[in-house]
Amino acid sequence: MANEWRTYPISDFVTLSQGLAINSKTKKLLVDEGLPLLRITDLINNTQVQFIDAEKVPEKSIATDEELIFTRTGQVGLVYRNKVGVVHNNCFKVIPSSGVDKDYLYWFLFQESTKRYVNAVASGSVQKDLNHAAFLSLTIPMPEMAEQKRIAKILDSIESKIELNYQMNETLEAMAQALFKSWFVDFDPVIDNALLAGNDIPDELAERAELRQAQLNSGKANINTEINDLFPNEFEFTEELGWIPNGWSVKKLNDLLEVKYGKDHKKLDEGNIPVYGSGGLMRLVNQSLYDGESILIPRKGTLSNLMYVHEKFWTVDTMFYSIPKKEKTVKYLFQCLKLFDLASMNVGSAVPSMTTRVLNDLNILVPSDNTLYKFDRLATEFFNHTSILKKQNQTLAKLRDTLLPKLMSGELRIPDAEKLVEDI
Repeated sequence: MANEWRTYPISDFVTLSQGLAINSKTKKLLVDEGLPLLRITDLINNTQVQFIDAEKVPEKSIATDEELIFTRTGQVGLVYRNKVGVVHNNCFKVIPSSGVDKDYLYWFLFQESTKRYVNAVASGSVQKDLNHAAFLSLTIPMPEMAEQKRIAKILDSIESKIELNYQMNETLEAMAQALFKSWFVDFDPVIDNALLAGNDIPDELAERAELRQAQLNSGKANINTEINDLFPNEFEFTEELGWIPNGWSVKKLNDLLEVKYGKDHKKLDEGNIPVYGSGGLMRLVNQSLYDGESILIPRKGTLSNLMYVHEKFWTVDTMFYSIPKKEKTVKYLFQCLKLFDLASMNVGSAVPSMTTRVLNDLNILVPSDNTLYKFDRLATEFFNHTSILKKQNQTLAKLRDTLLPKLMSGELRIPDAEKLVEDI
């Protein structure tokens, strides 16, 4: 099959349009509401931060869901589809012709070999810059349109499964966060107990108490005796954190976690143990730094990107990992650390940086052991399900990346690929 597919210059099937340069002249186009400005950082993080007055922007810089966006400077070679907005100058708008299926084109540009090629032909050593001519030097295998659509459909089906798992994980993480917030930030069970006992409630918590009383009166909030028995019915004042439940304490993070440095992974052999960086899974190796529950904390870069893991793992030297000093506390401490604005604690100049000194000095609320253990048991149900879904996504991504070049080259026949996808 492969020798039946001719390869053509990609310029036969696409045209390029440059994004909008944001400078002193075009900054006046920024508005509070309008089309989102699609910068590389916004595309990567799926955010909408800045907006442009659509009526004053050249149409050639506006992307529709029929076009693709391809990054051309810095992080060269990332491709996005179904994005509507004003393309930033650090990207191309790629406009497919009628001779190529948009989704087939997306997957061709998505594959690792394309990314390697465009980075090789981009100019610049420190800051890569891909010009039109370099991009258009790509060649693309071109099966019949029906075949293009079938290839795209197979890959899209895998991507849909990955996206569904991501959404389920977000829901599970939100449920764990909601439980944590109710118990350890809003102190709902303590407030409920105090209201029932007729005890005084601090002024700082009076608004929450009024809300809880209204919810209790209306039946929207039910008291779970088994849960509420784990909590006190009054508050005490502390210098470190203000009002906290009576009998609980405040400790430094160093009393609860040992924060340790990650190490370089480049000399490790391939294996089945994950290596984590600030962006997540990087590779699989044959050695581990630690085996068990741990919170991974960025040391350099995006300081707020915390990760919870419970397995054998290795983490890179721009990350910290942690070892608990008290059992059944890691999930609780993970949620506690997410409350802190770690990015604002940056001690670096050029690159955002975190130190063990800053981390170790953080004040942490410590509930009773019974309360901690109950939270750990409930949170474990969420975290276990999340872990399963993450591993499924790793398997799906590996399958996608294995099938992609074989489908593009014609090495793998469509029915065989469809059967593989049906079996997952």
